[in-house]
Amino acid sequence: MESMSPISCPTTPRWNQDRPFLTGRFHQETRASSKLADSKKSSSISGEDQAIGCYDEPVQELIVIDDLLSALVGIEGRYISIERFHGKEDSIAFQVDASMHLPLQEMAKKIFPLCEYYLLIDQFVESSSQFKNGLVNHAFAAALRALLLDYQAMVAQLEHQFRLGRLAIQGLWFYCQRIMGSMGALAAVVQHASTKHFVGSAVLNLLQSQAKAMAGDNSVRSLLEKMTECASNAYLGILERWVYEGIIEDPYGEFFIAENRSLKKESLSQDSTAKYWSQRYSLKDTIPGFLANIAATILTTGKYLNVMRECGHNVQVPISERSKLTIFGSNHHYLECIKAAHEFASIELVNLIKDKYDLIGRLRSIKHYLLLDQGDFLVHFMDIAREELNKKVHEVSVEKLQSLLDLALRTTAAAADPCHEDLTCCVDRASLLTTLGMHKDSDSNSIEDPVSITGLETFSLSYKVQWPLSIVISKKALSKYQLIFRFLFHCKHVERQLCGAWQIHQGIRSMNSKGTAIPRSSLLCRSMLKFISSLLHYLTFEVLEPNWHVMHDRLQSTRSVDEVIQHHEFFLDKCLRGCLLLLPDVLKKMEKLKSVCLQYAAATQWLISSSIDINSQSHPQKTMIRDTTVTESIFNFEREFNSELQSLGPVLSKGSQAEPYLTHLSQWILGVSKE
Repeated sequence: MESMSPISCPTTPRWNQDRPFLTGRFHQETRASSKLADSKKSSSISGEDQAIGCYDEPVQELIVIDDLLSALVGIEGRYISIERFHGKEDSIAFQVDASMHLPLQEMAKKIFPLCEYYLLIDQFVESSSQFKNGLVNHAFAAALRALLLDYQAMVAQLEHQFRLGRLAIQGLWFYCQRIMGSMGALAAVVQHASTKHFVGSAVLNLLQSQAKAMAGDNSVRSLLEKMTECASNAYLGILERWVYEGIIEDPYGEFFIAENRSLKKESLSQDSTAKYWSQRYSLKDTIPGFLANIAATILTTGKYLNVMRECGHNVQVPISERSKLTIFGSNHHYLECIKAAHEFASIELVNLIKDKYDLIGRLRSIKHYLLLDQGDFLVHFMDIAREELNKKVHEVSVEKLQSLLDLALRTTAAAADPCHEDLTCCVDRASLLTTLGMHKDSDSNSIEDPVSITGLETFSLSYKVQWPLSIVISKKALSKYQLIFRFLFHCKHVERQLCGAWQIHQGIRSMNSKGTAIPRSSLLCRSMLKFISSLLHYLTFEVLEPNWHVMHDRLQSTRSVDEVIQHHEFFLDKCLRGCLLLLPDVLKKMEKLKSVCLQYAAATQWLISSSIDINSQSHPQKTMIRDTTVTESIFNFEREFNSELQSLGPVLSKGSQAEPYLTHLSQWILGVSKE
């Protein structure tokens, strides 16, 4: 996928780093670097701080409680120090004076984990508040900061009780024990998030998974769910803007929908892969767990609103239908809000392209021209453009063909169609078989086109489609229409040539053709005409018309543009297969048969005139030679046509097992070959 727009984050102001008193870390750093080091160095000289073991046990308890109250907010005491270990994962440990009374040491060590949890959480709050960490981390850090304020208030209350002489070390442990589990769970989350550098959806998924893991502890689970709710508020704000307005306001690239600004809506009329609709907005790999099942719905909701905004229609979900997206544990109200927004956007966009932009009318117009549903203009065009279309492909003038096409459209019933001006002509540089071969693997033994390439084999029509209809009728869809048109157009050409040959035969019916090859030639011409007429009948009335009506009926009840695209693509793919364009073996046989028909039609004038000359010749020897040549030519055409027709029968019969729609064509082919 093409790279998305880079995310630029504001830098943290320098003064936030140069002024350590803005954070609580200066207590640790200044005390660790000055007081502790200096006091230990001078204690041996001045005896200012004696070892705690020098005091009686009641005094030691008072000193330990005082130090523990400081340690609970991340500040070293006189006999409790903080050790920092730097490596792959930085860690913190609290140490006590080795001379401390053993029961007091054990009690202090029980409380040390809570002190470590506080330091980890406090450090995460400070680091995650930087801009680069994104809105989710900002919201999570803010919730943790509020929690730490309550925690610090508890420590202050314990200190007050201690100053009043009402707090023993067992009482301190009793109060600390109650919040040990909650702080431990939060510390585990922030440590994992810091180590993995989680942002956005990853943080929400981590919080949610941790809450599920704590299902046996209601208080801890409730706390983690509350943290998830607080952290997701900013994320859900981005989501609200997307599903209610179709706008991505994601300053730090956290949202699970990526926008590829390099793809423009104009590319739909040029890009044969139609990447705009599928890749302009796409899902990222990291999706919040609580949105995973509805992520595709969220994506399409914003896409629909965005399309309407691109059309100049500033459509938003009505205020009365909006609801603030929040998550409360098992409360799934946000899912109902998203589904309601999706339904609104879907119906609005479908109604827009159906009513204002007349999607059905445009599709019907394309059917008239590219699927030859309205043939009068084509007959006129093929008459006036015959000379230009018979030229070699590199000699054909597209400009001249366009002017002739415009003339044919203005002078036939097509002039009543307001969309006829959107019709243009184009000439490919390769035959139909070669064009189809570029879209799939073909073996080295694939046959070349049996006739030299002229404009008749490469001519096609195109259609100008404007936004937003180009979402449905994209360049990719038009390419499929053009493949079908080229096959139908060439079949029509073959039919016209054979009709011309048949008219020549009919013109000499009054003459005495006994003893000539004319009767045999007439039978061959009739067989060829039956073949091409039945093929066209099959393509039109057994493939295109039934599938068109199925698509038309389905489009009447669609409720989203994606359904419209799906039905349209299904119609085109079924028509391509039904028109034999995805069956290489069958198509090559058909092309060979059409080639034989064209060669025969081109030779008909010479064959008929030679047969007539034979009857009027007065030299028996010359008559015999020419009669043999004419008869042999007709036999050769007949033999080749019947041979190809008979070999086509088994191919169609085999194909009809996988493609049931070939059954009728197969039966007819086998019937003709028996005549």
